[in-house]
Amino acid sequence: MSPLTISMDPRDNVAIVANDGGLPAGTILVDAHAKGLVLKDKVPQGHKVALVDLAAGAAVLRYGIPIGFAAKDILAGAWVHERLLVMPEARGLVDLPMATIKPNPAEALTGYTFLGYRNADGSVGTRNILAITQTVQCVAGVTDFAVQRIKSELLPLYPNVDDVVSLAHTYGCGVAIEAPGAEIPIRTLRNISTNPNFGGEVMVVSLGCEKLQPARLLPPGSIAISDERSKAVAAGTDLGFDNVCLQDDAHVGFMSMIESVMATAKTHLERLNQRRRETVPASELVVGVQCGGSDAFSGVTANPAVGFCTDLLVRAGASVMFSETTEVRDGIAQLTSRAATPEIAEALIREMAWYDAYLKRGSADRSANTTPGNKAGGLSNIVEKAMGSIVKSGSRAISNVIAPGEKLKSKGLTYCATPASDFICGTLQVAAGMNLHVFTTGRGTPYGLAAVPVIKVATRSDLARRWHDLMDINAGTIADGSKTITDVGWEMFHLMLDVASGRKKTWAEHWRLHNALVLFNPAPVT
Repeated sequence: MSPLTISMDPRDNVAIVANDGGLPAGTILVDAHAKGLVLKDKVPQGHKVALVDLAAGAAVLRYGIPIGFAAKDILAGAWVHERLLVMPEARGLVDLPMATIKPNPAEALTGYTFLGYRNADGSVGTRNILAITQTVQCVAGVTDFAVQRIKSELLPLYPNVDDVVSLAHTYGCGVAIEAPGAEIPIRTLRNISTNPNFGGEVMVVSLGCEKLQPARLLPPGSIAISDERSKAVAAGTDLGFDNVCLQDDAHVGFMSMIESVMATAKTHLERLNQRRRETVPASELVVGVQCGGSDAFSGVTANPAVGFCTDLLVRAGASVMFSETTEVRDGIAQLTSRAATPEIAEALIREMAWYDAYLKRGSADRSANTTPGNKAGGLSNIVEKAMGSIVKSGSRAISNVIAPGEKLKSKGLTYCATPASDFICGTLQVAAGMNLHVFTTGRGTPYGLAAVPVIKVATRSDLARRWHDLMDINAGTIADGSKTITDVGWEMFHLMLDVASGRKKTWAEHWRLHNALVLFNPAPVT
């Protein structure tokens, strides 16, 4: 393969090396933006090469914006890495453009459907799963033991049920449950319990003495239930859901607890087994987009393809959530300008300000985001990473903002405020009501979720080749020119419909690769 470098914007004074294995010193570049330039250093794949001489203090431009300032003179053809860059200050949260960009109306995308499970509350699931909620980590071992028996002894009897999952977490007791911030993990777990993929069948295992009591976790009105059961809830004779309390006097011995969990699960499995898929419009998709193990190709291949697909989904009337506060913080001006209204722009600012304060309390800042793998993959700092991350949101107006742990209640493009941690972000998007997940990676990660199918997108062809049975889509074809962003975006859209319908399984589903739920708890632990 000839030397290949990629520049993102005509204003850029750096480009990244696209060749597998990088390029050695002395290589003569042939791309239009670098024609005839000789590399002065060996430059690893995904890393930047200076296209012009850069004086100390000069802005280093990628995506047409300063991702840093030269710490010393840098010659054209030199490797530009993190040690040569001074990171810009974060953009202030004042004097921002507010709802100034009005995208041209896009033609509605009609006629696309998938086979989903319609729920009593109007939501639609892409899977038919029994989820067992836990009020406290103390019961996790018992619940896990019971789930293994349910899967081996009961689940085969109910062929229309996809799985049984335990909603284990590390919350519920030993926490300052009345402190500011404690509402975030509580509402997160509450909203996870009613994710569309769980069919409205809410089952809880509690201990009995925990701070997060079942009635506090799931108060009246938080679950869609029958009119008959509503009367019993109002009378105080019913919680509105099924709860197995391990400290109940009726339980004598460990196996008594297990049998109680299994008997309760059997009732829910019988109802779930009666459900059937039906044809629903693509507008019933609730898609969460996320990236992890990012590299310099994330913003070149996979994330722009996700952004194109995001636009398709919005045109189809679906719901799309993008997240990761520290990964969009440096693009706040882009976001507030794309807000549908000034009020939505203010909501974006509010979430950024909250997170700035949260990081400050921990004596950290947004620069703590980038990992050794990000840097090895060519991302010098959070500014560069942010520019490549934000493109997952596409180009349509941002029509909604929700805080961590809140449930999504509107269509269109939503900013779902979350930390950038893969596991916490995924957990919060499940709580928001996600029924399908898209996850891009450049370095590679086996990330998956038990509650929601996860479509994995590789940024590089080399990763897709080596992890051929972990990656669902290869966006590296964009870098080598064999496919366009449009091609991969449409490929992703059609795969989403197939996965949502159950016609195809993702590799994470195939291997049953499931990461644990991780609740975001900014409140103190006692």
